[in-house]
Amino acid sequence: MNKENPKSFRSLTPPSRIQKKSHESLHPPIEPYQEKPKEPPEASHHHDSRIHELKSNSSDLTISSSSSFIQSRQAESPAYARINKRDKTIKKAFKLLFSESWVVRNGHFITYIGLYVFSILVWFRPYELIPSLGFLSATAFYVALATLFVFIPSQFFSEGSLTTFPVEVKCVIALMILAIITMFIGKDFARSWQSFNDTFSKAVVIFLIMVNVVRTPRRLFSMLFISLSIAFIVSFIAINLYLKGEFKVEGYRVGLDIGGMFGNPNDMALHLVTMIPIVFCLMLVAKNLLIRLFFLGLMILFICAMMVTFSRGAFLAFLISSAVIAWKLGRKNRLKIITTFAVGSIFLMLLAPGNYLLRLFSIFIPQLDPVGSVDQRRGLFLRSIYVTLRNPWGIGLGNSRIMNDYNLEWHNAYMQIASELGIVALVIYLIFLISPLKRLAAIEKIQENEVDWFYYLSVGLQASLVAYMVGSFFASVAYNWYAYYLVAYAVALRRIYHIQRLAQ
Repeated sequence: MNKENPKSFRSLTPPSRIQKKSHESLHPPIEPYQEKPKEPPEASHHHDSRIHELKSNSSDLTISSSSSFIQSRQAESPAYARINKRDKTIKKAFKLLFSESWVVRNGHFITYIGLYVFSILVWFRPYELIPSLGFLSATAFYVALATLFVFIPSQFFSEGSLTTFPVEVKCVIALMILAIITMFIGKDFARSWQSFNDTFSKAVVIFLIMVNVVRTPRRLFSMLFISLSIAFIVSFIAINLYLKGEFKVEGYRVGLDIGGMFGNPNDMALHLVTMIPIVFCLMLVAKNLLIRLFFLGLMILFICAMMVTFSRGAFLAFLISSAVIAWKLGRKNRLKIITTFAVGSIFLMLLAPGNYLLRLFSIFIPQLDPVGSVDQRRGLFLRSIYVTLRNPWGIGLGNSRIMNDYNLEWHNAYMQIASELGIVALVIYLIFLISPLKRLAAIEKIQENEVDWFYYLSVGLQASLVAYMVGSFFASVAYNWYAYYLVAYAVALRRIYHIQRLAQ
């Protein structure tokens, strides 16, 4: 069978037929043309704008829905919540710190020398340690007077005002005014004047000078060196007396021959317990191993000296301030820190002197106190509340002794202020102590990720202030140097931090 060639079919098809089919396939039939009616211009414009609006709304809806979805997913993330919370905390800290204004200019060199000499005379009292220096007994007053006379023109020259005015300065000035007023409306003007002239007025003046003069890290650490040095001296003397068996207070407690703040073992222990947190944080700041070991030995010495004073208030202050440090420095592993703190506290109590635990338990069981001071202090505390309620405007500076049968002070700094200067003064005093805590905590929060000496010292000063606030609940020390030096250190630290942060 022969295969057919496709070309043969073309040859069989008539040419006219081929042309007709190809013409129909290439040119389909054309419908008759009909003109469409034109839309009005307004309708056309409205139609285009409506389409554009729908597209825009659709785009916005897509973007907003995706954005809200992302935000909702971020909000569900614990890490995002922590970061957001930390950002808000840092913003609040910055606002709190940098709402104050500080003059950057350095100065007051001669005033600082006078302040340093005065602090040595007040803290060390060399004329009592060395009898041949008895001629220096009245020197502190004249040094303070000369320092004040140098300070006033120097302050006006550098800042144009008598003092800078942070919250703490305003509180101290208010307390000074109330002290002067209550001298005239109080029970005994002579007693009030003696208390005002001996301690309170000097503490206020030196506080104002310190706040304005201590402007550099070197000056701050130099002033801290004085406080730590006197703590070292009294610790060494106290432990030496204990080892010799020389108990001059109540037959079992050591007492120093140094007058002023350290004649009473409770007051001496209060100073030691406020220095322990600072020494601990300085140990963390130090990079040299030998310096760290030195601060560690100093801290152990302070703790041992505090314990041989048998001060119950100081021991409670030590426990609470140590807990503050452990809580703040152990943020990332608080369970471990708390466990270590608890074990260390138990170990410390086991190493305490013979009847030290009995004295501590006497806080809750008064029968364990051999001299009955617990019942006496409880009676004084209740009496102080009664006197305060009967005299809300104060009985006058230093007049607590004449308002009880024991001829004693209240053994409570807060009731000392409330009863003598009035309830308003107590509120001001609390602001004076709490305000630096808030601002030190702000420095701590800002520097949390950049651990440096600002961070550690802010934590140490917070713990020291907490130690004072706890310890002063058992001692009438509202007009002594303790709080005023600590608060001045806190103000100086944040001033230095403020200036250095702006310089960056």
